[in-house]
Amino acid sequence: MIEELPVASDSAPATARDRARWAHYLANERAEAAVYRHLAARREGEERDILLALADAEGRHEAHWLALLGGEPERLPRASASTRLLGWMARRFGSIFVLALAQQAETRSPYDDDPHATPAMRADEKIHSEVVRGLAAAGRRRLSGTFRAAVFGANDGLVSNLALVMGIGATGVDARIVLFSGIAGLLAGALSMGAGEFVSVRSQRELLEATEPNNFGDDVLPDLDLDQNELALIYRARGLGDAEATARARLVIETARTADRAVPYRRPPEGADTHEVVGSAFSAALSSFLFFASGAIIPVLPWLFGLQGLAAVLVALALVGVALLGTGAAVGLLSGAPPLRRGLRQLGIGFGAAAVTYVLGLLFGVAGI
Repeated sequence: MIEELPVASDSAPATARDRARWAHYLANERAEAAVYRHLAARREGEERDILLALADAEGRHEAHWLALLGGEPERLPRASASTRLLGWMARRFGSIFVLALAQQAETRSPYDDDPHATPAMRADEKIHSEVVRGLAAAGRRRLSGTFRAAVFGANDGLVSNLALVMGIGATGVDARIVLFSGIAGLLAGALSMGAGEFVSVRSQRELLEATEPNNFGDDVLPDLDLDQNELALIYRARGLGDAEATARARLVIETARTADRAVPYRRPPEGADTHEVVGSAFSAALSSFLFFASGAIIPVLPWLFGLQGLAAVLVALALVGVALLGTGAAVGLLSGAPPLRRGLRQLGIGFGAAAVTYVLGLLFGVAGI
């Protein structure tokens, strides 16, 4: 049985346009509930319960529009294209990107200006946006740094090599020189990124090794005085209070004295292995190299396949434009910003850099393209 929700006061009779709008709302509410159920099927524990609760809330909204329509309409319209896209992605991926898109969708509620929506429904929609934001934020925190490095590394390759080939191409030199310059820029940039990442990660690991506790003096722990021992100073140097440091030092010394003296005593490792958190310097370098190169190869493709002159420039701009829109949209989704706006911003930045080098190439070139 459908529970009829309170409706905002509106004495005017419902028009055909009103009923069509209610039917559209009904279709969207059903589709959105299905999105949350599909996402819940891929989750466990608290996240699953939250998603199912969101689906139930959409079901309450669905019941409201059904009550206004007087039952199931003979012909239900299709849900909006964005909601259908969300459903398609939720069925196949169930990823952080679906939640990020759902977060954007929940902020665009049509109920704010509709007199037939109840205040509770309007409040639900605003709260849903914050709930989905929280779920998406948890997913963003779990998202691996490798993906972030892939997006930003590829974007660096796109922008830097596009600017390079635009500048060289604008000088009017032979197409083979543009191609060679683009490949040289790809290798130089990728090698620089890889070397920089290797040095960065390696230096961080060495810094951790220099600051982490070691077992240099463990073999003499059994000989320390319980009442006046230097081990407590170590724990105080790490930030513990005097009493806590002394208690911990006494426990360690007592444990060392009861251990087998036939072999040098070694304390068990303390805390997590921060080296694993930092990762391998070689893996980081290889990833940076490949990510940069994957973006930097795109502006070179027209010349690689034999195009030259204005045709090569236009094709390069088209290819890079699509890629910049994609990387910008991905960054927007990860940060909770509108994907299209971030994609257009990324496109403007990339094309702006290319325009500067292109104009410089025209000014100092041997001939116009």
